[in-house]
Amino acid sequence: MTNSTSDDSFLSAVKDGWLRLQTRSADVQLPSVSGLRLASHVGLILVIIGVLALTQIKPPEWRATTTSASVLPNIEPSPTPEQPVVVRVVASGGSSVKSSGPLTRAAAPFTIIPDRPRTDILEYEVQAGDTVFGIAEKFGIKPETIMWSNPVLEQNPDLLRIGDKLVILPVDGVFHKIKKGDTIAKIAKKYKVKPEAIINFEWNKLDGPDATLTPGEHLIVPGGTKPYVARTVRVYRGPIPKGAKRGSGNFVWPVSGYITQGFWNNHRAIDIGSWLGNPVVASDSGYVVYAGWDRTGYGNLVIIDHGNGYRTYYAHLSKIYVRVGDSVAQGQQIGAVGSTGRSTGPHLHFEIRYRNVQRNPLGFLR
Repeated sequence: MTNSTSDDSFLSAVKDGWLRLQTRSADVQLPSVSGLRLASHVGLILVIIGVLALTQIKPPEWRATTTSASVLPNIEPSPTPEQPVVVRVVASGGSSVKSSGPLTRAAAPFTIIPDRPRTDILEYEVQAGDTVFGIAEKFGIKPETIMWSNPVLEQNPDLLRIGDKLVILPVDGVFHKIKKGDTIAKIAKKYKVKPEAIINFEWNKLDGPDATLTPGEHLIVPGGTKPYVARTVRVYRGPIPKGAKRGSGNFVWPVSGYITQGFWNNHRAIDIGSWLGNPVVASDSGYVVYAGWDRTGYGNLVIIDHGNGYRTYYAHLSKIYVRVGDSVAQGQQIGAVGSTGRSTGPHLHFEIRYRNVQRNPLGFLR
C-alpha cells in the first residue's frame, strides 16, 4: 500500500514539471525578420560613412632624391590634359634631363665618345675581282679620289692589277706631289679649292699660308678635283670598205654575264663579268676600225664603227676573231672574254661613243 502511494506521488510530480516546462517554452519568442533586416541596413550605412571619411585623407607626397650611390627619377605631379607628360631625371651635380613619355632611362655612368673622321692614309692591296668603284665603296670615298691618289690609275681606272698597292686617302680629294716652285696658293687654284682647306687639314701639318713646301713630299687637297680626259686609240681612218654594213642605232648586249662596274665620271663604260672564253658579239652592225693590242690598259681591243656617228669598244679580250676593215653584222662573234691588259678578273669592258663622246651603254642596250 505504501509503495503504491509513493509511485503515484512521483508520477504526479513529473507530470507537473513537464507542464511547467512547456509553459515557459511557449513564453520565449525569437526576434522577428524585420529586426534582422533593420540591423543589416544600419551596418551598411556605417560602412559607407567610414569609406567617405577615408577618401578625405591626403596620402603623403613621395619624392625621389639622389644619393651618392645612385641616381633615381624625380617624377613631377600629374599634368593637365593640355600638358604633355614629362619625366625629369636629376643627376648628380644638380643637372637634369627631360624626356617625353611616362618613363626614361637613368643617366648612364659612362661617356659615349663619337667616332672621329679618319685622318691617316691607308695602303690597300688589290684582290681578285676588285674594281676602283668597289674599292672606293669599301672605304667610303669617291672612286675618282683613288684614281687621283695613284699615278698608275691617273688616266685609266682599268689599269688595275692583282697585288697592286693603292694609296687610300681619308677624305675625298687629290694627293698632290709637291714640285719645285709650288705654293699653297698655286696648288689650291689648280685643284679649285680654298687655301684654307689645305692649311687646316691635320695630316698636312702646315703652320700657315707661307709654310715651306719640300719637293717630293705630298699634300692632301680635301675636295680637290681634276678634269676628265678621255683615252684615245689610233684607229683606221681610211675609206669605208665596200659593202660595209651600217648600224641601226639599236644595240644588243655584247656578252652574257653580270655588271661588275657601272658608268661613272672617270669610268665611262660598263664592265660585264663573265667566264673566260665566253663569246663576244658585235652590239650593232658596222666595220672594224681597230683590232689588236692596246697599251693604254684596254689589252686586246676591238673597235667597231657603225657608220652613223657611233662606235663601240670591246676590251680585255682573250681572243680576237676579226681584222681591221672587216664588215660585221649585229650579233656576229668578234672575240672572246678575257682578262688581258690591266684586269682583276675575266670581264668585258664595253663602251658606246657618239662622235667620240662616251655615253652610258645602259641607256642604249636592249
